[in-house]
Amino acid sequence: MARLSDDCFVLGDRLLSVEEAVAEFRSRLDTVTGIETVPLAAAEGRFLAEDLAADRPLPPHTNAAVDGYAVHADDLSPDAPTTLPVTGRAAAGHPLGRPGRRGEAIRIFTGAPLPAGPDTVVMQEDCSAEGDRVTVPPGLRRGAHVRQAGEDIRAGDTVLAAGRRLGPAEIGLAASLGRAALPVRRPLRVAVLSTGDEVREPGTPVAEGQIHDANRYLLMALLRRLGCSVTDRGIVSDRAETVRSALTMAAAEVDAVVTSGGVSVGEEDHVKAALEAAGGRLHQWRLAIKPGKPVALGQIGGVPLLGLPGNPVAAMVTFLLVARPLLLHLAGAEPVPLRRFSVPAGFSHGKKPGRREFLRATLEAGPSGALVARRHGRDGAGTLSSLAGAEGLVELPEDATGVAPGDPVAYIPLSALI
Repeated sequence: MARLSDDCFVLGDRLLSVEEAVAEFRSRLDTVTGIETVPLAAAEGRFLAEDLAADRPLPPHTNAAVDGYAVHADDLSPDAPTTLPVTGRAAAGHPLGRPGRRGEAIRIFTGAPLPAGPDTVVMQEDCSAEGDRVTVPPGLRRGAHVRQAGEDIRAGDTVLAAGRRLGPAEIGLAASLGRAALPVRRPLRVAVLSTGDEVREPGTPVAEGQIHDANRYLLMALLRRLGCSVTDRGIVSDRAETVRSALTMAAAEVDAVVTSGGVSVGEEDHVKAALEAAGGRLHQWRLAIKPGKPVALGQIGGVPLLGLPGNPVAAMVTFLLVARPLLLHLAGAEPVPLRRFSVPAGFSHGKKPGRREFLRATLEAGPSGALVARRHGRDGAGTLSSLAGAEGLVELPEDATGVAPGDPVAYIPLSALI
């Protein structure tokens, strides 16, 4: 397990943009996960540990793209039908076994290797067959309906870069190249805990002033979506020694620790003191975003700790924008830029300059039928229902003072983050 230096997260006191924060930690942190080789059937969702290069072309042989007849284009009349004898048959897995000769047609089926010689395939729907002869229409383009060997991938091409998350398409591509197993990164091990005497486990009664723990389950679900191996460390009471013990035990077992709540400067926020008592450090990144108060980043025993806000919406937004790229970097994932789409706003909103604001939104058809972004749910960093029904985030830049209907806004689909 890689260990961090004491000053790894020291970034100064000024407000940082999300991009600055992400760039800073990428320059200071290394991948901590090891490499293992797993069967192809078990590789879905894992991060590729090494570049995958093709040791063969794809398709491996020139083949027919349709069912029909393989012919020499030079045998065909340019302005009249041509009749040829059908002298052979080629199907997928059953090649003709000899070169095709001039003046003949070969019955061929989709995927079958094209025999040497013929350079064109005529679709069977365009032909007229009678007995052992076939009539081909004029005007056929040379090379029609032929897939050349290597036209998709050439031997030696890098087809998947290290760090790529393996989804169904990537798994299928590796299989088409004959790979039965792939080198992948071991899942990043992350411990999650909540702090607070007011927090109670779902399914248990709550008294006045108490709440059920939504953040821990929200964060564990987000981490599993990233392919992390999650350890649930439960709820930790607001006692300095209890917090210190919980963090020390968690850090001994994992690659990173994520907490929710307890990282501000209040008398009952013990995470900073507990880290220092355990020989660790905590630094607050003052991010110029809303929702999201300072995100705390630190280390305990050389293991990174991410302290997220206690309000559920702020916890989720800061996780997606800050913790997610940090954890993916630790896990060995390739950097993926945050994708934004420009859409018209379907709402009005006033804003103070100086902080980047993220509004929960959905896409709906506007009066013209084109998609517009509409606000979803109520304001507030604690209104989790506004995220449950949202499809994305509308991003308003630091210098913006508001938005009016029809103004172009940057829309970030949650599907690209979760």
